[in-house]
Amino acid sequence: MAGDHAGGRRDRGRNRSHDADAVPAAHVGWRTYLRSLGPGLVTGASDDDPSGIATYSQAGAQFGYSLAWSALLTLPLTVAIQEICDRTALATGRSLGEVCRQRFGRGGRSVLTVLLVALMVANTANIAADLLAIGAGMNLLHAGPIWVWALIAGAAITVGLVLGSFELISRVFRYLCLSLLAYLVVLFVAHVDWGAVAVHTVVPQIRWSTEYLGVLIAVLGTTLSPYLYFWQTAHRVEEEVEKEVEEEVEEAADDGTADVASTPRAATPLKYRRRAVAEHKKRTSRFDVFVGMSLSNVVMFAIIVATAATLGQNGSTEINSAADAAASLEPIAGQTSKVLFALGFIGTGILAVPVLAAAASVGLAGLHDKEWGFSRSPREAPVFYALVVAGTLGGTALSLLGVNPIRMLIIVAIVNGIATTPFLVTVMLVSADRRLMGDFRNGKLATTFGWLTVAVMTAGTAAVFITGGV
Repeated sequence: MAGDHAGGRRDRGRNRSHDADAVPAAHVGWRTYLRSLGPGLVTGASDDDPSGIATYSQAGAQFGYSLAWSALLTLPLTVAIQEICDRTALATGRSLGEVCRQRFGRGGRSVLTVLLVALMVANTANIAADLLAIGAGMNLLHAGPIWVWALIAGAAITVGLVLGSFELISRVFRYLCLSLLAYLVVLFVAHVDWGAVAVHTVVPQIRWSTEYLGVLIAVLGTTLSPYLYFWQTAHRVEEEVEKEVEEEVEEAADDGTADVASTPRAATPLKYRRRAVAEHKKRTSRFDVFVGMSLSNVVMFAIIVATAATLGQNGSTEINSAADAAASLEPIAGQTSKVLFALGFIGTGILAVPVLAAAASVGLAGLHDKEWGFSRSPREAPVFYALVVAGTLGGTALSLLGVNPIRMLIIVAIVNGIATTPFLVTVMLVSADRRLMGDFRNGKLATTFGWLTVAVMTAGTAAVFITGGV
């Protein structure tokens, strides 16, 4: 992830011929699309963090199959919003925070600063709960006390983010995505009434009660969390910068010139690439986003259905800890389900904590013209790293205070649901700006689904307030 206030760096990127970016006909098959999986896949996987798992488990346990339809609703909405964010990063070569600095005046930037600070606070609480979920997962595997593993995980992740390279972090993230497969296995271990699932998925049965609407907005809030928008753009820009630096190293080696890899700069916007290359990049990146968000929603559906088929059918309507969600499955679906849930907590928690810590940090650093990115050293991006460390260590400290992680996760999900609307409006205004996006601004389909997402989140939040859910 790279900042752009060094004008020379950006101009240098714009003036590249991009001969190395040509798309050979032999490399545009399915392998190319598989190799393109990265930021979209990681963002989708991080969406199913322990906060999401807790919320989806509570939805299934409390309301059975009646919230299964929410996965069908959120799929096109999450795909649309994340594609818009991803395309914004590609079109501008900048993170969402940096683009917002360009798009809005002082008043707008002040409002966004307040919103991002609030997001950072919510993310810190989320980090605490995720660390506790990691500890709970280890405890379920009889590896030791929850607080010990929460502390170890918090410290290890903090050190890894400060000392690790972006390439290493990115590779680890991709492997952690595999942890989500645990929840798909749980779905098939449980005894599911697929006829009832089909009916509740296709025909929404909305209950106009405070409890139902509160859980629904929590589900929407954790699935469409604002931190995902900032992470998607940042990770995409970071990856593009890494690829361009690699290309320059190869070119330098071929030409016998000096190594230029030590010169970080912004990613090259699509409008400065060859048209065929730009379109290919847009298609493969869109595939990456679609796969990531589809996986996210399938896992969401699996968790709701699995807990509905087990806890929801046995009078278990309240989940008081991360351990409860997994342990209470054991007498119903067997030891395998308990272990798989535990592994899911551990893997998704380790994946989500860095994303949560980095998302608002990227937004604030970019909005205020500060260097940012894991590909930079702490000396090059001190503000960014200070914010990241504050988030991870703050979450670690909070995790040791004995709070109820599941309750806190659901509260954070509701807060995210309420805060999502202004961030969604920001994304839509930025991505529709011709001056910033050029020919890659939103089309009719993206505009329709983007504003539909705004309408759904606004209506859901209003319904919760009207019924007294907040």
